[in-house]
Amino acid sequence: MTKPKLKILDKYIIRKFIGTYFFILMIAVLIIIIFDISEKIDKFVDNKVPLSEIVFEYFGGFIPWMLNSFSPLFVFLSVIFFTSKLAQRSEIIAMLAGGISFNRIMRPYMLSAAFIATFSLVLGLFIIPTANQHRLEFENKYIKQQQTASATSKIHYQIAPGQFVFVEQFSSWANTAYRFTLETIEDNRLVSKLSAESAVWDTTFNGWKLRNWYIRDFYNGESEIVRTGRELDTVIDLTVDDFYRRRNIAESLSHKELNELIDVQTMRGDALVLNALIEKNNRIAMPFSAFVLTIMGVSLSSRKRRGGIGLNIGIGIALSFAYILFMRFSEMPVHTGALPPAFALWLPNIIFSIIALILYRMAPK
Repeated sequence: MTKPKLKILDKYIIRKFIGTYFFILMIAVLIIIIFDISEKIDKFVDNKVPLSEIVFEYFGGFIPWMLNSFSPLFVFLSVIFFTSKLAQRSEIIAMLAGGISFNRIMRPYMLSAAFIATFSLVLGLFIIPTANQHRLEFENKYIKQQQTASATSKIHYQIAPGQFVFVEQFSSWANTAYRFTLETIEDNRLVSKLSAESAVWDTTFNGWKLRNWYIRDFYNGESEIVRTGRELDTVIDLTVDDFYRRRNIAESLSHKELNELIDVQTMRGDALVLNALIEKNNRIAMPFSAFVLTIMGVSLSSRKRRGGIGLNIGIGIALSFAYILFMRFSEMPVHTGALPPAFALWLPNIIFSIIALILYRMAPK
């Protein structure tokens, strides 16, 4: 069985679609660089940032991340722009009059959308996480300048099945956890409780040095043995990096690392697991929007209008921004616990798919 070959019409539409898409990307890159440099030039100069770091470390990560975040806008504008030109030149009318169905005209559009969706998916899964590592490190070093120490209070983690750590306060001045407690529970029964006045992170053995500690071991719920001491070295499944973990750490992790982080945070009961789940679902849901917005764009702009392409572009910008805002607002029910992350992040695609289907049925046939 031979594969269907691309005809002249298919190649023409694909070339126009993909070409317009990447042309808009290049324009967007120039605008992003100009506005971002004008906003941050003072910090670059004050911190004497090397030009190579600005180009490769910062913009090398910032531009792919920003472009992928606004990919739905660029897809919609590309479709609206060149399809409106086809409609204004009566080319779509000629196609329909020549016996080519509207469904057949949509074929090269959907092939182009598949290419863009794959391109966005590859960016989100493999390229952007690595680039984000350098971007976030650059921002923390030169832009946000997180040099002042901070304190985190009331930290409660499950570091392993049956092992729970509670820290009343962690200070980054000396990598010290104050009023440290480690509890071990077996069969819903407390078998050991280790408490210390403070726990200092020691890089020599990558563990914690406990000060003024005592351990209570419980036996059969009837007797207990108490041991105390001035200092005690201990290694547990909790490092100082866990206290410095940023909310946006998920953006810099590969797909495999992101799944591992979700497993660890879920076990620990870490509230930041919601950020990781949002990032995971967003990486898949965002590329899918290329299909939805392509159908909407073609359906809206395939009709010849008196207002010309300006009206279509205005409608396209409004709808694409509405989609992007909806994607951002869909994260709110996740944080409040109203909706699960997978459903909330796919909800914009579901709703806009329904809108796209309605517009497609109303499009000129």
